[in-house]
Amino acid sequence: MNYTINQLRIFLKITQTQSVTKASEELHLTQPAVSIQLKNFQDQFEIPLTEIIGRKIFITDFGREIAVTAENILNQIYEINYKTLAHKGLLTGRLKISVVSTGKYVMPYFLSDFLREHDGIELVMDVTNKSKVIRSLEKNEVDFSLVSVLPENLQIEKTELMQNKLYVIGNTNQQFKDKIYDKSILEELPLIYREPGSGTRQTMEKFIRENKLPVKKKMELTSNEAVKQSVIAGLGCSIMPLIGIKNELQNGQLQIIPVKEFPIKSVWNLIWLKGKNHSPVALAFLDYLKNEKENIIKAKFDWFERY
Repeated sequence: MNYTINQLRIFLKITQTQSVTKASEELHLTQPAVSIQLKNFQDQFEIPLTEIIGRKIFITDFGREIAVTAENILNQIYEINYKTLAHKGLLTGRLKISVVSTGKYVMPYFLSDFLREHDGIELVMDVTNKSKVIRSLEKNEVDFSLVSVLPENLQIEKTELMQNKLYVIGNTNQQFKDKIYDKSILEELPLIYREPGSGTRQTMEKFIRENKLPVKKKMELTSNEAVKQSVIAGLGCSIMPLIGIKNELQNGQLQIIPVKEFPIKSVWNLIWLKGKNHSPVALAFLDYLKNEKENIIKAKFDWFERY
């Protein structure tokens, strides 16, 4: 056998995503390049690693066994690299963070200078919906998770990063003449929802439920960007975090509809399992946040306070 580290990495990512397309996106490779490497890797085994049914790829039992071995091999390679850097007196290791989808507008700003200071740290950041974020935390697959709605049935510890604000938003084709509307206006607006499992959707539904509003559910979409583009196109309105619509507000594609009891406020929290034994890298990151959090908010999110 003559498989390469790159083939192991690609095959492992395919097993994790259950998709050649998603694997190529996460690895920043073209889909044909991933398909070719998968074929070259498969050619070295007499037993199938995957099977295609319809247009969907499935991992065989043998393929799952190989994936476990591939992950172990890659972890050993990472460890060799880390030990080499550690021998030079550098802080090394992997920092694994799962982030809810709108958190992608927040988390990078709290990471950039820390990673710049420590070249030996490799960041693994998964951006997904809240359900998957909590699942990865529960399985202890990550060091930290970033959420705006805390999990109810999980013992955690946390550090607050910054405030989160959600507003009613629409495109700028319609003029709203009143200075501020009663929350009952939500009964008239066709609302676009995020998918079940989204923290934004959870917050939105809680507000609607507590205020007993018979709203019109226009459609359901699976990403913050999809909701935003649909609102811009005039397909409906939504309740969205301010953090993700800065550019669209400034360039006039979106407007905040002034409604009583808005914004809905929460807090972006970095959370971890209670009693978790942090790695030196994770401890260093927590210490960095303790010292630099306020400076980061002031430097990167000063615009946030204007709304």
